[in-house]
Amino acid sequence: MVGVAISTMALVAVMSVFNGLEDLIRGLFSSFDSELQVTPTSGKSFVVTEEWLHALRQVEGVKVITEVIEDNALLDYRGNQHVARVKAVSDNYFEHDRFSKGYFWGDTTLGDSLRPGALLGRGVAFALSANLDDINSVLNIYYPKAPKSAASLDPNQLYASGQVEPRGFFSIEQGVDNEYVLVPLDFFKELLGYGQKRTALELKVDPEYSIASVQKAVQVQLGAEFAVKNADEQHATLIRTVKLEKLFVFLTLTFILALASFNIFFSLSMLAIEKKKNLAVLKAMGAKNALIRGIFLKQGALIAFSGAVLGLVLGLLLVGAQEKFGMITLGIASGVVDAYPVRVHWPDLAWISLAVVGITLAASWRPAWIAAQVDPVKEL
Repeated sequence: MVGVAISTMALVAVMSVFNGLEDLIRGLFSSFDSELQVTPTSGKSFVVTEEWLHALRQVEGVKVITEVIEDNALLDYRGNQHVARVKAVSDNYFEHDRFSKGYFWGDTTLGDSLRPGALLGRGVAFALSANLDDINSVLNIYYPKAPKSAASLDPNQLYASGQVEPRGFFSIEQGVDNEYVLVPLDFFKELLGYGQKRTALELKVDPEYSIASVQKAVQVQLGAEFAVKNADEQHATLIRTVKLEKLFVFLTLTFILALASFNIFFSLSMLAIEKKKNLAVLKAMGAKNALIRGIFLKQGALIAFSGAVLGLVLGLLLVGAQEKFGMITLGIASGVVDAYPVRVHWPDLAWISLAVVGITLAASWRPAWIAAQVDPVKEL
């Protein structure tokens, strides 16, 4: 029973850690990504008009629509150069509760039309050696363009350039920190010559509506030419990877539980051998094979259920202590969280209980069958 309880406790604890990591990933990306994202199914950009946006705003549950232009560009800051992903957003970008998690330094504004500003990921800022206190230095952004004449030798015709002021740094997730820079939409669309073209729209959903229902309504409104993705679908590969890791860890610990169940198998087998004479007496008194098997299966079930209940209780206590006190830390001084995040997912407990009970009962079946095969004539 102790082995079953310890294995069950380990399953509860490890599954809760994976659930916590999944929630942490969602929470971090929610500080940068939108609840719903609209992108074209083909091509890089699409044209928006005020009438088209107005019709989209009329969809029930759509609270905020942010226009986005996103592309790669070369950054230059005091001679330090770096290629980054520039994300230009409209003025209502911060109405999506941005940077609610992670770290942020500086001013959460993107300036104005006369003095546009930029928010840099921590990795980008480090690569450029950017300094928020240096008000005399600007960030130059270069974007390649086709020259007016193929025979032109003027290098200035090969790229468009603009200047922005570094206003702040953000740190959310390493991939985002090392890649992204936020700038005003009007500045970047003029630099790229995009006009009314956009690469994406980011939507915030009214809290009174479910994200799934609004996603479906927006998809119906826009049709098959656009893809409407929720937060998980925007990072489908990463979320799928975490879930696969969780599945493989569950299978691994279940296999260890199966190995631990050999103790139950051997214990009940030895019991069946030691009690042959007693079993022979029972059969001589008229006990059927089913009754003998039932005795041993019930003993296995008693071990299974008592071990499962004890393991679940210990596992929940361990998870609760980790959530409240953070006993096991990540060991990363500059991490977003200090200790391993945990969350109990109740369906996980059901699957764990089924696995524990199923494996233990399976381990009890062979000893029960052996006990039922006792011949009272030979033993007595």
